[in-house]
Amino acid sequence: MKKRKSNYKKYRFTYIKTTFFTLFVCLLFVRGYTSFEQTGENFFHVILNGQEMGIVGEREEAEQLLIEARRSIAAESEELVFMEAELEVQGEEVLWGVVDDDADVRERMEAVLRGGIIETMHRSYTLKVNDFIVNLASLDDVVQLLQTAVNKYDSEGKFSVELVYDTDREFSVLTPSVKETALSEKREEKDYSRGGVASALWEMKNGEDVRPKTGFEDYELGIMSMDFAEEVEIVEAYLPENRLTSLEEAVNLVIMEQETASIYKVQQGDTLSEIAITVNIPIDKIVEMNDSLSDESTTLQIGQELVITVPEPELSVTRVEQNYYEEIYDAEVVVINVDDWYTTKTEILQQPSAGFRKVVADVSFVNDKEVSREILQEEIVMEAVPKIMKRGTKIPPTYVKPISGGRLTSGFGNRKAPTKGASTYHKGVDWATPTGTSVYASCGGTVTKAGWGSGYGYVVYIDHEDGKQTRYGHLSKVLVSVGQKVKQGDRIALSGNTGVSTGPHLHFEIRVNGTPVNPLKYIQ
Repeated sequence: MKKRKSNYKKYRFTYIKTTFFTLFVCLLFVRGYTSFEQTGENFFHVILNGQEMGIVGEREEAEQLLIEARRSIAAESEELVFMEAELEVQGEEVLWGVVDDDADVRERMEAVLRGGIIETMHRSYTLKVNDFIVNLASLDDVVQLLQTAVNKYDSEGKFSVELVYDTDREFSVLTPSVKETALSEKREEKDYSRGGVASALWEMKNGEDVRPKTGFEDYELGIMSMDFAEEVEIVEAYLPENRLTSLEEAVNLVIMEQETASIYKVQQGDTLSEIAITVNIPIDKIVEMNDSLSDESTTLQIGQELVITVPEPELSVTRVEQNYYEEIYDAEVVVINVDDWYTTKTEILQQPSAGFRKVVADVSFVNDKEVSREILQEEIVMEAVPKIMKRGTKIPPTYVKPISGGRLTSGFGNRKAPTKGASTYHKGVDWATPTGTSVYASCGGTVTKAGWGSGYGYVVYIDHEDGKQTRYGHLSKVLVSVGQKVKQGDRIALSGNTGVSTGPHLHFEIRVNGTPVNPLKYIQ
């Protein structure tokens, strides 16, 4: 009995050892388990955006699975996707433990990443016209926008827009090229290996006749070339959807006319009516846009700047049209300059007469505005007779107000006599001013009278180079003498209240060939 009990213990110990050994071997060779090694962390919990993704056996494995998950989401679209991805890997050392399948961990990661998409950046194209920028969703939209601008003036559909890479730029930049469609196709068909006579025959056969044009029928007529007036650049970009512009809206922004403010500088001889015709804007609109203009009769000053709002598109189209027309024309005016005359003096030597001609010309446009015209061939049916005229070259003198300040009390022309002995027709203008106010020469010239002048009291008369004379009356003191040369702005007297006068003031006249005129029309 005792021996049997001893054998039982022996069998039991052998069974326990066999069981532990079998379990140990299973842990080593069964997939999904890691063996315990004294090497530090060997069991890693993967956490993405605060959520548990599973367990892996290597820290690098978690990072690789995240890369694969992001790549999988990005491959679903051509757009640029921004997503929140905060990865945390917590390691520990264990004797044994179960790790998750890589595919399951990656699938969980993809689900979390999709929920954390911050923004999708769409592949788009930025079109820049000078400083104006518009973003479009595709290259097709860019081409359609530019083609719409061309089609506005190309009623025959002869020209098409192509985008080409600018090889001179460091980065990829596309620029548009406007080409005649039929000509492009013809050039593609041409065999450039031909030379000499063969090439010439080919060109004649295909319509590229290079012979000199001798008659109106030799010209092709119509639009010869088109291009964009502004520098246009297109670059690829990734942008959020809210920054993209629809094609319809882009057409309105880029091609339709916008109000653009510009400056017009007044030239000699300009009037508001002439400026209105030149810029094609009504006079009342020009007055409305400029605070310096009180009404349509406001006198303009040379060099004065006027704000002119002209409707213009952001993108302008240039074109050259070859046109045939018949017209009544004028010969160029023949001007004979006379250095001793002022520019205000002219003399007609021959009156003009219009002629009639047939013409073929290259007419250049920017949008609908003609900018130049080159006559290629003309036939004069009736010769025009030119206008021949003499014109002075000397700049005429100017006139300024002869005192500083003062209050205008009497204008030029008919009036009631202000006092006994005064004239009822005022030959000048009066400014009320204290006695002793400095009086200046309105224009440079020669003093012809300086002293007492009956009803004028003390006076100064000055003759000027342009034939005019200025008079200054009711002075208290004369500071110049007869025959003295004075310049514009020289002090010539002091104002006063002498002669037939109702109070301290300055009487000022301008006479042309001895006849009094309204001084206010000449004073600048």
